[in-house]
Amino acid sequence: MQLGINLGYWGAGMDGDNLAVAQEADRLGYSVCWAAEAYGSDAATVLSWVAAQTERIDVGSAIFQIPARQPAMTAMTAATLDSLSGGRFRLGLGVSGPQVSEGWYGVRFDKPLARTREYVEIVRRAMTRERLTYEGEHWTLPLPDGPGKPIKLTVHPQREHIPLYIAAIGPKNLEQTGEIADGALLIFPSAEHLEETTVRHLRAGREKAGLTLDGFDVCPTLPLALGRDEDVDRLADAFRPYTALYVGGMGSPKQNFYNRLAQRMGYEKEAAEIQQKYLAGDKQGAAAAVPHELIDRTALLGSVDRIADRMTAYAAAGVTTLSLSPAGFTLEERIAALRAGVEALERAGLA
Repeated sequence: MQLGINLGYWGAGMDGDNLAVAQEADRLGYSVCWAAEAYGSDAATVLSWVAAQTERIDVGSAIFQIPARQPAMTAMTAATLDSLSGGRFRLGLGVSGPQVSEGWYGVRFDKPLARTREYVEIVRRAMTRERLTYEGEHWTLPLPDGPGKPIKLTVHPQREHIPLYIAAIGPKNLEQTGEIADGALLIFPSAEHLEETTVRHLRAGREKAGLTLDGFDVCPTLPLALGRDEDVDRLADAFRPYTALYVGGMGSPKQNFYNRLAQRMGYEKEAAEIQQKYLAGDKQGAAAAVPHELIDRTALLGSVDRIADRMTAYAAAGVTTLSLSPAGFTLEERIAALRAGVEALERAGLA
């Protein structure tokens, strides 16, 4: 199992340290550094900045939002980043959510699976550097009855095949991801529930494509907080607002993918309470309603030995790249968490 890091969003309050964290991860042998985007910082700029000041670590978008860019532009960006980084780019895609897609980008959140499939087909076709033509439900290239003509990408990616990941949560999206992508980007993964909630759906998609999970990258992101085992409750409390935001606030009462995931993990009553309080404006109450067990099962908390045990469970559940979000109030604490991740992986015999 390999390790990655996730820098999250630029502007989240730890920006001054993020480059140092990425450079230390590069030195320690981490395989990939991911950056995210929502409605603030864009991932491409951050990844360019990191790639220019690192040597070996891959840089990956987690995610480029599908409603934010036309697929041909995403192919251009991917090819450019791969060229500039010397073949170190990984392309992560996702549809985002209805609030961001419709509220920020003005793009209807309809038929997300079909849109994703067409988007991936166009991106991959464009990056072959053949003249681009496509006829689908959501995109037609070139537009008919107009001056447009098939054009080919002029930038040469460093590699013939840039790894393509999709951020997936729901069963149908996971199955399609297994069918059309090279990897899956996961959030709030529990090793105890991973087969039931995630891996079996990815496997079904691979089987549709006549493939197995061999070579497919199952890549969840987990927060990591280093400390004493007797302080795990306190460490978990630090992630209550983060968990409540996603389970309670990332969507409407009818459409919150993270809330549904918590329900599939057995937290139906708790997920409903978190969402009700969060959407009513009681963010503190929503955070208090998050079960300790849910946080502990979806984060790496405690001593190096405890983290190593959890890594063993994730590897057994099918995880191939474990991306860490190293927690800490200072750069030194975040660096210590990075180093603890490598030490835990070695103690688990997974390095």
